[in-house]
Amino acid sequence: MAMPALALAAEPATQAAAPQVGSALPGGMGGQLLQLLLGLLLVVGLIFALAWVVRRVQSMAPGNAQVIEMIGSRAIGPRDRLVLVQVGKEQILLGITPGRITPLHVLKDNVEVPVREPATPEFAQRLLELMGKDKEPK
Repeated sequence: MAMPALALAAEPATQAAAPQVGSALPGGMGGQLLQLLLGLLLVVGLIFALAWVVRRVQSMAPGNAQVIEMIGSRAIGPRDRLVLVQVGKEQILLGITPGRITPLHVLKDNVEVPVREPATPEFAQRLLELMGKDKEPK
């Protein structure tokens, strides 16, 4: 007689627990997914914020002036280049290969690079001329 009473007593608890597990599973999974997504967004936001802070701090640091400037470059092969750099008042011709950078020559006289004007004003002027021709009555 004790066995049927135990079976009846255990049965309502199992039935009562089953709906809770079923209802808790989707809500719990959604909550966990939302928490995961918010945590991910927080970490990505922190990465971008720290990168911005580092850039600001480096740009404000004293003595951040560029002392090495690339004057020109020329490919002499699929993976080989000649590069003219200026260090202070000296210009150095470098040979660059995939495994090595070799100084080839220190120039006695600095090479003057002609300053080119941007092509945009000429392009804009030409475009306006072409558009003006299209608007003329025929």
